[in-house]
Amino acid sequence: MASRMAKILIIDDNDTIREGLAHTVKKLGHEAIVAASGTAGIEAFQASQKTGAVDFVITDLKMEGATGVEVLRAIGVLDPEVPIMLITGFGTVETAVEAMKLGAFDFLTKPIQPEVVRLKVERALELCAARRGRKKADAITEALHADVDSKFPDLIGGGEKMAIVRRTVQKVAASDTTVFVNGESGTGKELIARAIHRLSKRAKGPFIKVNCGALTETLLESELFGHEKGAFTGAIKQKLGRFELADGGTLFLDEVGDVPPAMQVKLLRALQEQEFERVGGETPIKVSVRVVSATNKDLEAEVAAGRFRQDLYFRLVVLPVKLPPLRERREDIPLLCSHFIAKLGPKTNARVRAVGDAALGRIMAYHWPGNVRELENAIEQALVFAEGDEIAPSSLPQFLQGGAEEDRLDVPRELSLPEILDDLERQLILKAYAKANHVKTETARLLGIKTSALYYKLEKYGIE
Repeated sequence: MASRMAKILIIDDNDTIREGLAHTVKKLGHEAIVAASGTAGIEAFQASQKTGAVDFVITDLKMEGATGVEVLRAIGVLDPEVPIMLITGFGTVETAVEAMKLGAFDFLTKPIQPEVVRLKVERALELCAARRGRKKADAITEALHADVDSKFPDLIGGGEKMAIVRRTVQKVAASDTTVFVNGESGTGKELIARAIHRLSKRAKGPFIKVNCGALTETLLESELFGHEKGAFTGAIKQKLGRFELADGGTLFLDEVGDVPPAMQVKLLRALQEQEFERVGGETPIKVSVRVVSATNKDLEAEVAAGRFRQDLYFRLVVLPVKLPPLRERREDIPLLCSHFIAKLGPKTNARVRAVGDAALGRIMAYHWPGNVRELENAIEQALVFAEGDEIAPSSLPQFLQGGAEEDRLDVPRELSLPEILDDLERQLILKAYAKANHVKTETARLLGIKTSALYYKLEKYGIE
């Protein structure tokens, strides 16, 4: 949600506040829909459901006609998942707290500071993404278990991109031709290779894996083709290679893009002829092996650069399977989180049953350069530190707790709401004060308040 433009409805009968909020929202890269009354706001929300749902609502509490609480109730009936934030003036905190009990996401006190708006909008959109993602995940989980899990128990995801992957796997598995799996690190290339083997006519045969990027050229040759006793120093007995061990089954060549040039010639011959000799041997060995290879490299670029043989490339990339990165299938994140909790929870923290909405919002907003593997590691760490039956934001790894340390505002949730606001205001003042090199007029300008108001707040919070 945070990575795309959101639609934010602003309801306020004060022209200055309404337009000011709209200006701030647009500067954040989102679309602002404005309404000058509670009734108009409810009507605008209803209209938006036909053209594209509103992601977040900001409404004044005290308005002529329909009040903010009435807006909260009406929109809550239309869409109980959309976050709604109330704007309240001085002396109405108790009313705002009561409204939050009715389902408000948060409240904002006047005068309104752009930085506070930014922070609350980000958190609201994270929460919205989490709620909608969880709802969609729940809706497709039953269908997945009934139709997909029997064939693809490890390929978690209900979105269209993973549906395409599953259909491709089923088609290529029926053939006996060489398959090439391409995808970033951590996307699950080995899972695809195992699924192809499991659905193929070779399923009863062995599935043998070799990581081509983890071995030197000499060791890789021995691993792939085996060696005879005495073939080299340390070869004290005959060893069968992975091609021989995979006879009648599937050989998975992981990180095939790292195979050294000299080995590429021998690998090409083995693929073409289904025949090879062990290191130090002279007798040709015939095998029947289906090869599935994978890499996170761009093999076409490697061929163009002269680092990978073109004839080997054509031999490997006969039936391609492309795995999308996690950032391109964020709709699958709630399902993946549930899967990892079920998988890791019993041995790590059996009390945890789910990821809370606030934590899930931050998980879905992150770009996941390490893909599914990185997500699994994050969930495992969160399970270790979780204290209740849900994973909270405080249990997540540091990189998911609001960004870099210098940019993060820590809001202590154990405080009352007025105390939280004071603490947040103090943090914002300190950050602006430091950014302005302790020049008070510049600090006031950054905060959007008068210098006299800044002096009062510096004294209030004991900032020297």
